[in-house]
Amino acid sequence: MRRDSRLSGVLHVLLHMAEHDGPVTSDVLAKAMGTNPVVIRRIMAGLREHGYVRSEKGHGGGWVLARDLAKVTLRDVYDALGRPAVFAMANRTEAPGCLVEQAVNSALDGAFRDAEALLLARLSKISLATLSAEFHALYSARKGRRRKEIEHVH
Repeated sequence: MRRDSRLSGVLHVLLHMAEHDGPVTSDVLAKAMGTNPVVIRRIMAGLREHGYVRSEKGHGGGWVLARDLAKVTLRDVYDALGRPAVFAMANRTEAPGCLVEQAVNSALDGAFRDAEALLLARLSKISLATLSAEFHALYSARKGRRRKEIEHVH
């Protein structure tokens, strides 16, 4: 079963950008993420539409954050990604007239709705600033021993 890691990847990219003192090219972000610059540009275009990033053209150009990290929640980014499915699980729908299937699907639908609401409420309470602070705390605790975590940022 394939998992959708776009939210995690986008959050990763945004935090990398926060570590730079200027624009970051798609090439640099793609190297940090182990992906293609085209993938980064596609993601960034969607974030730009929501006002979370902007692009600067010309020599020295690239992507920059357009909002304060404290004002962007994980839920905001999730919404900007088009609200991807939270769960890979789904109801069986081969026999819609089957009363057993209806009972099972009804129970699962309620559980899925409750779990999704809980997760989205939690994402609404976590800002990018919170993630950045956690990164810096982890980095400070490891400073000097494992420089590699931040090297791919710069």
